[in-house]
Amino acid sequence: MHILLVTLSLHIPHAHSLKDKRREIKSIKDKLTARFNASVAEVDKMDSWQQSVLAVCMVSNEKAPLEKQFTLIETLLLEYPEVEVLSASRDWL
Repeated sequence: MHILLVTLSLHIPHAHSLKDKRREIKSIKDKLTARFNASVAEVDKMDSWQQSVLAVCMVSNEKAPLEKQFTLIETLLLEYPEVEVLSASRDWL
């Protein structure tokens, strides 16, 4: 069994309130959960209007599909022009 933990540091430059930020983050979380059957949570910077840290966790019997999904997650985030990816890291558990 392979477990992949992806940590995404995001910047939302157009958010002028926590409500704006949460709207963008909810959209991203919902899409990641639906498309990748992943568990997604905001784990840091919760009180910051323009920054967020998301954790995405996925489990598989093989490592290769998880590596492909990591690449697809990065590609998916490029579809959100309102959000800048500051960093994306992966940890194998």
